[in-house]
Amino acid sequence: MIRNNLSTMNDSMAGDNAPNDSNIVWHQSSVNRNAIAHKRGHRSAILWFTGLSGSGKSTLANAVNFSLFELGISTYVLDGDNIRHGLCKDLGFSDTDRTENIRRIGELSKLFVDAGVIVLTAFVSPFRVDRNKARDLVDKGDFIEIHCAADLRTCEKRDTKGLYAKARLGKIKDFTGISSPYEEPEAPELKIDTGIMNLEDCVKVVICKLVDLKIIPDIRNSN
Repeated sequence: MIRNNLSTMNDSMAGDNAPNDSNIVWHQSSVNRNAIAHKRGHRSAILWFTGLSGSGKSTLANAVNFSLFELGISTYVLDGDNIRHGLCKDLGFSDTDRTENIRRIGELSKLFVDAGVIVLTAFVSPFRVDRNKARDLVDKGDFIEIHCAADLRTCEKRDTKGLYAKARLGKIKDFTGISSPYEEPEAPELKIDTGIMNLEDCVKVVICKLVDLKIIPDIRNSN
């Protein structure tokens, strides 16, 4: 009797957790995006920084984040290494795991957008199809793809983590740009040569784009 009851309870719990269960219904928030945008004075969006390791994705994302913070904009940075300390620590770097990594980031970013936050993601995200799936999760105009376009030679020269050297020696498998491909964006909202431009100018390009897209207000001439 006890065993049968436990079995029934386990089956019920499994059903409750099933992703395609018809009993799972999206719960609408009592405060929607438009209300949040009106209150905060800016729209929410995903700023998706993509590029080779060493191209300056995290550096630029964090610099833009600081500039937006100074403007009073609600933001959050999702960094590739940080995410793999928690949310994606169970994933490796095979093509399959990279795809799942980006799928999770896309879904998480969608929640930030729904919360009225500008989320800045800094991931190699080497495959176009995965980046496009993340784009398709949100409305048109909510996904801003920013290609940090420093070339391989420049990234190898930087090699701040020593990863390229290890990859060249075969100590790191499936390393993007060496033993695994990087598919450049075909039509990103922004392409920035982070191998040539200085950080300050790169930040200005991103901020100006956000103003042009009316994601943030233009306060450059407010004084």
